[in-house]
Amino acid sequence: MADLEKELRARRERGRKLLIPYLMGGMSDDWGKALEAVIAAGADAVEVGVPFSDPMMDGPVVQEAGLRALERGTTPDEVLDGVARAETPVPVAVMTYYNLIFRAGHKRIARKMASAGVGAAILPDLPIEEIGPWAAEADAAGVATVLLVAPSSPPERVARICDRARGFVYAVARMGVTGERADLGSDAAAVVGRIRDCTDMPVCVGVGVSTPEQAAEVCAVADGVVVGSALVRRLLEGGGPEAAAAFVGSLRRAIDEV
Repeated sequence: MADLEKELRARRERGRKLLIPYLMGGMSDDWGKALEAVIAAGADAVEVGVPFSDPMMDGPVVQEAGLRALERGTTPDEVLDGVARAETPVPVAVMTYYNLIFRAGHKRIARKMASAGVGAAILPDLPIEEIGPWAAEADAAGVATVLLVAPSSPPERVARICDRARGFVYAVARMGVTGERADLGSDAAAVVGRIRDCTDMPVCVGVGVSTPEQAAEVCAVADGVVVGSALVRRLLEGGGPEAAAAFVGSLRRAIDEV
């Protein structure tokens, strides 16, 4: 199991901008091949979604991918087993919602993640005030808990989040659910600045980043970028691992120019 923060810090120290694509686990028969393809195309880590029936942060594209996965009977254990079977030479983080973690049991699911080679978890609906029981088991299992900072987060809350975050700090570019945006606005730079005032952990920007040009834009102020909906849409449209790799390759080339 790769150490997410250690790996990202090492790549950042070499002057590399960090690229973290997101895809939905279990959405198709070949999702594991898509996972391998985006890594080969230049991902520094990958975020894998575990489908949930009430995904409060997901926009229409990721919701559709989650629905497809659920209709195929995908379970959290099956997603983790898929990660374990895939060739993943970079860290893998899973993104899901706390209801699934609570029902599975903190210790059991944290250990299952670790045994599958998952290095981190992102639980966007678990607030910092309630994170203790999960974080204790995750820390014990060696699973980093990545936390998000929103444009609306006040400085004192940003400091608490950064103190508890592991792996990297996820800077939310825009308020609202995930999805492709024509314009990212000015929030991303401000959020990154507030995070940098509190920590030297890697800072990656996501939510709304949709194109190579936007990825380069946020990497001018952040250490890296998370891209989800634009990649998932290509998979929903039937592009398969080849289309996923081509898109991630275009992102890689763009941020390498920053």
